[in-house]
Amino acid sequence: MAGALDGIKVLDLARYVSGPYCAQMLGDFGADVIKVEKPDTGDIMRGPGAATGDDKLYMLMFNRNKRSLTLDLRHPRGREILASLIGEADVLVENFRPGTMEAMGFGWDEVSALNPRLVMARISGFGQDGPWATRPAFDAIAQAEGGLMQLTGSPDGEATMFGSIVIDYSTGTNAALGVMAALHARARTGRGQVVDVPLLDTAMSFLMTAVAEHHRDGTVMGRKGNRDRYSAPTNTYRTRDGERLHLMAGNQKHFEALLEIMGESGVMDDPRFATPPERLENADLVDETVAGWFLRHDRDWLLEHLVAAGVPCARLADVSDLAENPQVKHRGQIIEVGHAKLGPVRMQGNPIRLTDTPVETHRAVPTLGQQTDEVLVEWLNLDADAIAALRQENVI
Repeated sequence: MAGALDGIKVLDLARYVSGPYCAQMLGDFGADVIKVEKPDTGDIMRGPGAATGDDKLYMLMFNRNKRSLTLDLRHPRGREILASLIGEADVLVENFRPGTMEAMGFGWDEVSALNPRLVMARISGFGQDGPWATRPAFDAIAQAEGGLMQLTGSPDGEATMFGSIVIDYSTGTNAALGVMAALHARARTGRGQVVDVPLLDTAMSFLMTAVAEHHRDGTVMGRKGNRDRYSAPTNTYRTRDGERLHLMAGNQKHFEALLEIMGESGVMDDPRFATPPERLENADLVDETVAGWFLRHDRDWLLEHLVAAGVPCARLADVSDLAENPQVKHRGQIIEVGHAKLGPVRMQGNPIRLTDTPVETHRAVPTLGQQTDEVLVEWLNLDADAIAALRQENVI
């Protein structure tokens, strides 16, 4: 079956994580994604990560469902070929520092003149304009400047970053969403547009009520550790067998079900435990009480009874637990992606499912320049002699 974006042509000029992840999502939905890379070295992410031959694991996480074309954009002929490819594309994805594409002769004015229907996804640290536009940024920089580090960690500890590059992933997802919105608009107007998605703006989108609270009364949201900001009990608790369990029982229904399991229904007579606002106001006491209950029971016993009662809870799983998780297996969320040199590589899949247009892996992760010739034939109708000449000139 054809994917939702079948027939859409994407040029992926991006590197590192956020841009390639955006293009990978479009490829997962069926777009023909061409990853344009430097000859010889390719995407810088072919280097970092655990060594697995010529391509490293980090590279493999963000580049399935693509074809790789090598092109030297410093060479005049290379820029001519890029211009021709842009004329054929529906989408261009880039995450260079703002001004770089303009310096190359491929800013928005130039590319839209080449192809008025082009959608250009521009991912950056701080946006395409403004006083900080040209400052470099990575995920952790956006977490720090976007206020997220100050919200992350224990109340009496240091601010810390998330355990994953969530801003890179989310910025790539936001860019893909923007691209699809722009393609929908193009169907009405016939015109493409710029999709401008900075890491900083994405980081700020995670701030919950922090901005509203500060505007209201000057409150600066702080760190809560594993507690919830708006309800109690919600925390990670130790169990009798030395394991840990995360519980979310802040609403009345879940808290009363917890009391029933613990045999502590009388607690509701204490006004400090009677309603969600009182429990939140007395969160220290609530946590101390629940922690004492949990220390009298083993984790699996608690899981069994809490799940049966419909109380949200979870063990603190690691990746080995995920590999055996029956729900993960049912969803097919760990997939195998092929690679010409490494064979099948297991990784997490796309979290989105569509009932009529499947989200699937239809192309393996490419080796550097693996499909250069076929892309030049399919997109630009170049013949073998023309391609050979480009290779002789080190353009590809």
